[in-house]
Amino acid sequence: MNYAYLIFAFLIGVSTFAQEFDITGKVVDDQGFELEMASVSIINPANDNVVDGGITDMEGKFMLEAPQGIYTLKIEFISFEPRVFKNVKVDQNLDFGTIELQSQVDVLDEVNVVAEKTEVEVKLDKRIYNIGKDLTISGGTVSDALNNVPSVSADVDGTISLRGNENVRILINGKPSTLAGFGDQDVLQQLPAEAIERVEVISSPSARYDAEGTAGIINIILKRDRTLGFNGSAQLTTGTPLNNGVTLNGNLRTEKFNIFSTLTYARRKPPGNAQFDNTFTSGSFDRIVEDRQYNRDIENFSINAGAEYFISDEESITYSIYARPGNREYLNENLTDRFIGNEFDSSTLREELEDRSDNRYQTSVNYRKIFDKDNRDHKLEVDAQVSWRNRDEEVNIVENQFTIQGEDDFLLAQEQIFDKRNEIGYLIQADYVRPVGENGQFEAGFRGDYNDNRTRFELFLGEEENPSNLIQDNLSNIFNYNENVTASYVQYGDKIGDNFSFLLGLRYEYTQLKGQTTPLLDDLSSLEQFYPDGEVETDFDNRFSNFFPTVNLIYELPDESEVTLGYNRRINRPRNWFINPFPSRTSRTNIFQGNPSLRPAFADAVDLGYLKKWDKVTLTGSVYYQREEDSFERIQEDLGIITQDGINVIINRPINLSVNERIGGELGVLYNPAKKIRFNGSFNYFRFESRGEFRGVDFGATNLSWFGRLSSRVELPWGINWQTNGFYRGPLENAQTKTDPILSLDLAFSKDILNDNATISFNVRDVFNSRRRIQSTRALNADGELLFTSENEFQWRVRQITASIVYRFNQQKKRNGKKDGGDFDDDGGF
Repeated sequence: MNYAYLIFAFLIGVSTFAQEFDITGKVVDDQGFELEMASVSIINPANDNVVDGGITDMEGKFMLEAPQGIYTLKIEFISFEPRVFKNVKVDQNLDFGTIELQSQVDVLDEVNVVAEKTEVEVKLDKRIYNIGKDLTISGGTVSDALNNVPSVSADVDGTISLRGNENVRILINGKPSTLAGFGDQDVLQQLPAEAIERVEVISSPSARYDAEGTAGIINIILKRDRTLGFNGSAQLTTGTPLNNGVTLNGNLRTEKFNIFSTLTYARRKPPGNAQFDNTFTSGSFDRIVEDRQYNRDIENFSINAGAEYFISDEESITYSIYARPGNREYLNENLTDRFIGNEFDSSTLREELEDRSDNRYQTSVNYRKIFDKDNRDHKLEVDAQVSWRNRDEEVNIVENQFTIQGEDDFLLAQEQIFDKRNEIGYLIQADYVRPVGENGQFEAGFRGDYNDNRTRFELFLGEEENPSNLIQDNLSNIFNYNENVTASYVQYGDKIGDNFSFLLGLRYEYTQLKGQTTPLLDDLSSLEQFYPDGEVETDFDNRFSNFFPTVNLIYELPDESEVTLGYNRRINRPRNWFINPFPSRTSRTNIFQGNPSLRPAFADAVDLGYLKKWDKVTLTGSVYYQREEDSFERIQEDLGIITQDGINVIINRPINLSVNERIGGELGVLYNPAKKIRFNGSFNYFRFESRGEFRGVDFGATNLSWFGRLSSRVELPWGINWQTNGFYRGPLENAQTKTDPILSLDLAFSKDILNDNATISFNVRDVFNSRRRIQSTRALNADGELLFTSENEFQWRVRQITASIVYRFNQQKKRNGKKDGGDFDDDGGF
């Protein structure tokens, strides 16, 4: 009987010890949307072992099991702050109900606050544009995408400006790259928007970022997913004018590896046109009218692929490659009518056939180490990157003159240009971050950015008596250029009390700009005519050492609003084509020449920002002031050079012309009146004033301008999404040229099909075909006498109509564009 009692007592004890309890709950984001595939873990705090774990289902629900005890419950999801529940007593079934996760915020890092997860996420020091959310840029380029970002505008030829300032620094994945053209924005018109995850516009950069770019920084983040398992997508695009493309995305995530890739192919034929009406006070012709047609055939392929190896939960190494080989063929036709007085004299037809291969490559390695698993902000990142570019261009130009009677028709000129460029860049970067106290953070880093460029320019001109006989011109040359920047920085941020935070930084940069020009014919006689002031300078070695302080302050008001104040000093270094002393010809009568004496321009900027959030509205505003010294200005000069048929040659060259001041304000509104309706509007107004003179001519100018943008997205019946983007830019004016305002409209529609696994879309960019740049130029001499005038109209690309379909493999449609989340913090919670 006693044995039976002991056995019964033993069995009761074992059953009690072995009993497991259910732990359930539901995970949502800060807008109430269910979060599928969020990671949920039950952790034994005594040894940090995971007792049970899993992921949430399509409704955001989870169910785990654990025996009786005291545990920690941890919920994680990419790009959201983790939730940690400590000292959870499990002695019965527990239901945590609905658990809300907040988007990740790093106040000390970049003084950010969270806004609605929409097409554009507005933060106090930057704008994050989620490419996948914008229906109007499907099948488009990065330039198309940037043109929809608050504070950013893209000119009709693709030139990007921030708050009306074109001196913008373009980064790829936070680093300079040949993919951004070493300062050349041409690649932005060729890189497909589908290859981009998001775009960050940073108007008040901290000391961690390059000091280059007086307007600020645009950081383009390439696609990379970290979702568990295998997932991907395929997209097909077609349009008119010809715009065909294919994009494939794939991602495989295991416990130890994350393998990602994006492949794109695109073929486009975007036509353009321009008209010029020029009058002259000297020369053989009083008026020349030009009609230009641009016929383009662009084909390129790109691949972005890599793998991340997780050495441990706190340590990883990533290797990635990017390649974008491409070819393009341009046929530009320029019909010119020439007048003496009001009487027609003759016409010329200039045909320019350009054949270019442009291949860009990049490989990089990233090492990441987290020193404290309980505080993952204590970390070190080291990057090494090599970028290179090979570009070969051949241009054949034939110009014929003819009259109405056809009596004097003849071959006027023939040219052949070979332009071969090789660029290679090396980058090494290290960033160390260490938390200090409860809210403080210290950061230090180093960056070495070293670029070598070699340009071989060969010009063959037809003889004056026999234009079909081509001989090499004395302007043929080899230009070797080195831009080396070595930088280091420190910054410290902290929070004082409950409302005030600061981030103070200092960056040091040492710059070397070195150039060497070698004439292929050892003859500088043709070059001397472009230097009326004296000796020809073909070699230079300019070095600069500069400090760049940054200050970012944030004050949190009690009514869910915040005020920020930012100061930073920036630099604008001249690019290689701005300091190449040998002229480059766009035509016989229009020549661009660099200036080896060009100095960097420096700017000081102050930005006062405000953010206020209501239930359905987010309001942002800022007032900014910038003063730039030794700013670059491109001027046009008539040096008295005349072609054999009596046309004046106009020289364009950059100089350190002026001091300019820019003051302005911008206002942004995000409004969500209902779940199926969303509005996003922004308005930017600025005053620009420049003061300077050259050769006795006053080039000072004052300009008031503005631009605004309004975007709406509405869900129609049958699950159809309708998006409208409108853009208006006011008139502009510089020392010599006035530019008319521009108004344009984009429309797009999309619908999810196949159980939301696929999406079809249709969009029209520039519905009214109105994105044209209309300008008027007046050039005066030192005595204020008129030299020439120019009225011109330019349209880089006509209206584009595009249709596309995307199919997603093993992934749901993203509710928010942030897929490349940062590290998860282990502390916090309740």
